[in-house]
Amino acid sequence: MTHAFRRNFVINALALPACAVAVLALPRPASAAEDAAAPMHIIVGYAPGGAADSLARIYAEQLRQDGHGTVIVENKPGASARLALDYVKRSRPDGKTIFIGPSPLFTIFPLTYKKLGYDADKDLIPAAVLTDVPTVIAAGVQQPYKNMKEYVEWARRNPGSASLGLATIGSAGHLGTVALGKKLGISVTPAAYRGASPMLVDVISGTVSIGWDAVASMMPLYKGGKLQFLGVSGTRRAKALPEVPTLKEQGFSQFEYATSWYGAFLPAGTQADVVARVEKMFIAASANAATAAKLEALGLEVAAGPGQEARHRIQLERAAWKPIVEATGFVAED
Repeated sequence: MTHAFRRNFVINALALPACAVAVLALPRPASAAEDAAAPMHIIVGYAPGGAADSLARIYAEQLRQDGHGTVIVENKPGASARLALDYVKRSRPDGKTIFIGPSPLFTIFPLTYKKLGYDADKDLIPAAVLTDVPTVIAAGVQQPYKNMKEYVEWARRNPGSASLGLATIGSAGHLGTVALGKKLGISVTPAAYRGASPMLVDVISGTVSIGWDAVASMMPLYKGGKLQFLGVSGTRRAKALPEVPTLKEQGFSQFEYATSWYGAFLPAGTQADVVARVEKMFIAASANAATAAKLEALGLEVAAGPGQEARHRIQLERAAWKPIVEATGFVAED
């Protein structure tokens, strides 16, 4: 063996352990067992403390109790929940990142936003309907009108005084009120707020003549005698408010579809069997009596259904809102 050959042989032999270590250090694909054990992340597009956050945490707790492992709620507020939707849209389609969001993102926003930033029919897959979200028009208890008919008459007698407090411009309450004003020849000026809490302060004080939001946001103030409810959305009275007539039964059909709903959505590309598994676990969680009671205490109504039902409701409600949006001429710029 020559000196040069011996030297190269020794160098190569010494290098072998380092190569082996390097190979062992390379990342390896996660096993199916590891994927199954990975935490589930529920993404919410609003800050902690609101109806959406409370709903997500109630479901997360029930999913943990049902044996689905670690379930983490993440709040990603901003852009009327569109930031959270975008985050989920770009997430790995493995059933571990789930968006719990309100229906207007899929029913109204595609009709009103110039630059929506997502395809409402393609970027996410509906996995389940969770709850209906009855909404309500409210006023301070000192106001002279006690229902929506009386408010309309008051607005006619006091031109320029009617105003509507809103947490979200372009919402169902905003569009419904604008359409109502156009039909009846009254002007109701929208007043935009950063959230329901500051808006309700001004409703209670009379700074704005009425306010619109989810029943869940207003229920504590209503029960505390700070607010009166002029009418609820939808075609039937809210379970939590049997004493409050619907706006439709008072003659105002513009709010028939103003009852929104929360659904669970997955990124496009998620395999059908994974979607079916997520659908099944959310419907099972909804069926738990304790979970349903917690949701109903918030003013939400359990309306669990499969992803197919969510797709049907999206198309039905978008078609119903289209002429209302066109009549108002409203366009969201941001």
